Amino acid sequence: MNKRLKIILANKYFYIKGGSERAFFDEARILRENGHEVAFFSMVDEKNLPSPQSRYFVDKVEYNNPLGLWEKISHGSKLLYSFEAKKKIADLISQEKPDLVHLHNIHHQLSPSIIHAVKKKNIPIVMTLHDYKMVCPVYNMVRDGQICEECGQRRYYRCLVNKCTKDSFYKSFINTAEMYLHHRILNIYDLVDIFISPSYFLKKKMRAMGFDRTIITLPNSLDNRLYEPEYNHRDDPVSFCFFGRLSEPKGLFTLIEAMRGLDANLKIIGDGPLKEELKKKVQENNNLRVQFLGYKSGSELKTKIRNCSVVVVPSEWYENYPYTIIESFGLGKPVVASRIGGIPELVKDYETGLTHIPGDIADLHAKLLILLRDRGLREKLGKQARQFVEENLTFDKHYQGLMKIYKMALDR
Repeated sequence: MNKRLKIILANKYFYIKGGSERAFFDEARILRENGHEVAFFSMVDEKNLPSPQSRYFVDKVEYNNPLGLWEKISHGSKLLYSFEAKKKIADLISQEKPDLVHLHNIHHQLSPSIIHAVKKKNIPIVMTLHDYKMVCPVYNMVRDGQICEECGQRRYYRCLVNKCTKDSFYKSFINTAEMYLHHRILNIYDLVDIFISPSYFLKKKMRAMGFDRTIITLPNSLDNRLYEPEYNHRDDPVSFCFFGRLSEPKGLFTLIEAMRGLDANLKIIGDGPLKEELKKKVQENNNLRVQFLGYKSGSELKTKIRNCSVVVVPSEWYENYPYTIIESFGLGKPVVASRIGGIPELVKDYETGLTHIPGDIADLHAKLLILLRDRGLREKLGKQARQFVEENLTFDKHYQGLMKIYKMALDR
């Protein structure tokens, strides 16, 4: 597509909070580097990056704080359908006059009310799926630490029955009502022209769960110009590394147990609700060589990853297309990861790393041991991992795929 477009990108957070924000900001860079004009729509927050469109951002909404009855009613109504967001994006559209609107993570803080405002102006909509929110009220398809698919085929009431949202009847009721309103009463997502899935797995799982809209696969990308690989770091002893959020579905207890008997260190980088519990687990087993390095980002995080031998991603939920793995590949590191979700599309046995059965301590231990004993294999897999990024996940490849999707939406 030769035409230079003006695009509004929408995401509820306007700072790097997780993978969806990485994709959001990377896409803005890709579009601008190729001559397109980008405007933003998001939520006010003290952590936000600067934006010329910030006056159109919706007021900050924090759903995790304790609320009184009136605040619960007010926040619940915004979560279901935000008239503030609908009006503000309409004002932004009138100002910017975009050719297309590309939505990322809009749930709750922005709400899909903005879809009605965009379609009223007869503007095409593309939406990237970062999780399973279209079929699961709590987005990750995990309940009590286990994979759960009970809400498939629009049986959203199972969320309320099981109190899936933080074991709260009120929060589960709101999320259940949200799903029925958006998917059964308003059918609001039918107005989105094309959905993008970073992984083939997510696309397939959405279909199996009953979501039948047009979905095109376009993997996340990496600016490999910013990632200098290190293939032969000679750490002695060998160190494995986990980086990311310290939360239940990440498989960290499995990983700590799998380290027993290995002549290696484990460096855990990140923060999250399980931090103290994980530290207690390690303290109770003083023969475990586990270090907690805290939250790191930017060049400091890259240096920590370069200075390890292998990155471990032991997830126990349906990961989509994790940036953790892509970044590790960019830095020349092989990855040992669970054989679950979209992970096997990245981590291929004896090509870019090794996979293990999710939650299986013995299998993870065995895979770590293989790489612990074979420095040559670690270096070979690290080089092939970097090559995988250079051949498949560049900004240029992503841009070409994105333009094909935009053209399809505009033609509709």
